[in-house]
Amino acid sequence: MEPCWHCGNPTDTSLFCKLCNALQQPSPDYYRFFGIPKKLSLDTADLQRRFYDLSRILHPDRFLRRAPTERQYSLEATAILNDGYRILRDPVARAEYVLREHGFDIGEQRSKNVPPELLEEVFDLNMALEELRAGDDSVRPRLEAARKKFLGLRNEIDQELERLFKSYDAAHDASVLKEVRGVLNRRTYIRNLVSEVDKELAA
Repeated sequence: MEPCWHCGNPTDTSLFCKLCNALQQPSPDYYRFFGIPKKLSLDTADLQRRFYDLSRILHPDRFLRRAPTERQYSLEATAILNDGYRILRDPVARAEYVLREHGFDIGEQRSKNVPPELLEEVFDLNMALEELRAGDDSVRPRLEAARKKFLGLRNEIDQELERLFKSYDAAHDASVLKEVRGVLNRRTYIRNLVSEVDKELAA
């Protein structure tokens, strides 16, 4: 336990000292900050409730007449609150956050790293994109059909992620995180494909 900066009383994981009620330096760990278990599956309604409650408690305006230390901590806490809520409410960003904490490299899926099971579809898609860029509008239906297919694949991946999230939460097995990393790679690649098709169809 760290001592309270104001009164020296030992503090636990709470934001405020239980003896003098001084705001403590906030934890940069989003799960600890929100006071929720470190799981991949979260109750987003509960997360939202905690976010609004903490927003009211930690608003910098409430600390205008407090010590400079508390004013600074309120600013730090507000930044962590907003960033943490943005990350934890998004299943993909949340998974990437947990993966980073466990030492996994979270880089952008590169276009050349085509998932093997998608090689044929990606080849056909790229051919159609090239034809459209060359002025052949007859390929638009092919691109729209491909887009629909890839959106369906993304939905399947999201369901697979939900299954893996539950599996990890039950046992905290690091091998499951490795599976999650691979699935996120495929999802990122498919998201990028859909974005590219959308851009070309809108041109």
